[in-house]
Amino acid sequence: MGYDVARVRGSIPSLGDGWIHLDPQQGMLIPDRVSTAVSTAFRGSASNHSAGNTSAKRSAALLESARVAIADLVGGYPSGVVIGPDRATLLSWLADSMSSRLGLGTGLVLSRLDEEANVAPWLRVASRSGAHVRWAEVEIDTCELPTWQFDELITSTTRLVAVTAASPIVGSAPDVRVAADLVHGVGGLIVVDAAGAAPYAHVDIKELGADVVAIDAAAWGGPSVGALIFRDPTLLEQLPSMSLNPSAKGPERLEVSAHQYALLAGVVASIDYLANLDDAATGTRRERLELSIGSLQHYHDGLFDYLMKALNSLNHVMVLGNAPTRIPTLSFTVEGMPAVKVSEQLAQARIGSVSGVHGGSRLLDALGVNDEGGAVTIGLAPYTTRYEIDQLITALAALAL
Repeated sequence: MGYDVARVRGSIPSLGDGWIHLDPQQGMLIPDRVSTAVSTAFRGSASNHSAGNTSAKRSAALLESARVAIADLVGGYPSGVVIGPDRATLLSWLADSMSSRLGLGTGLVLSRLDEEANVAPWLRVASRSGAHVRWAEVEIDTCELPTWQFDELITSTTRLVAVTAASPIVGSAPDVRVAADLVHGVGGLIVVDAAGAAPYAHVDIKELGADVVAIDAAAWGGPSVGALIFRDPTLLEQLPSMSLNPSAKGPERLEVSAHQYALLAGVVASIDYLANLDDAATGTRRERLELSIGSLQHYHDGLFDYLMKALNSLNHVMVLGNAPTRIPTLSFTVEGMPAVKVSEQLAQARIGSVSGVHGGSRLLDALGVNDEGGAVTIGLAPYTTRYEIDQLITALAALAL
């Protein structure tokens, strides 16, 4: 059976608000099974998992289930899954822990394609340690991140590379394995932000060659919970602990704040939701994820191609970039109209979009777009339909009048 978007839409109650949601960068809409799992867990879990009472045991089980589900999502090990409030916070804790690897005479490589969550923490520790920062730049015309530049950027003194698996702003998905192999060749590590890729692609931490992968459940319809997945869980024991518990072991060494156990139930439910996007999927959860995400990709490929052709037919609309390897998100500008005004006009047609990025965007700065009024960002979701794309194009066409 093929991908059934009507069945998927029926699982998301908030679609009944009458809006067209093309703003997944703000967080995917939450399936009913996720909100139900959270509310049920709130009634039965405790605020900690170390006590011996029944509620605490339920909390411990929720934590373990979340580690297993997240490991299934990226092909990792539960013992390498660190869980926290969101990926930005976790990356900040990770950077502080890894700062001991940096110092004068060492370097790290960052990417202009990345969101600030995988940039600001590394700049902070580089400034504190005196490490040299090099930048992987984006091709202005295509918005690609060319991999050839990593040959020059990664040297014998490079200790870390931080790069995105896919940009939720322009959709470009670089070949991070090239950078991974190069930095591993000089004894360094690579941290990959897969928050943009996870809702759209079958993420495999081993294929990426990533030492650490960062994700955020809100990106695919889960609660506001982030995770770091270590390809080799023993690396956790080699990093300085950030925990308030001096005897913390494994993932707990980087888990500073208390867990919201009910939200962890929602994380598991949201990953099960992804695994069952194609109701013909069978096998282990990891196998079902691969099949379901593959079905979603096939559906999105046709829909996104339709969207791009329709946008390119509008002379007053310019899509930023056209990378050959990408996820189905993009940014565009409208001639003579700032992005915030475009989003306001789309909102009047009950179409959700994103204008401006929280904390700014180094990518849009580098492209010169923010100097000209910014860009509007949109993306597909598992529940997006061709009818909704037609409504978007009609609204944008009206802006030329």
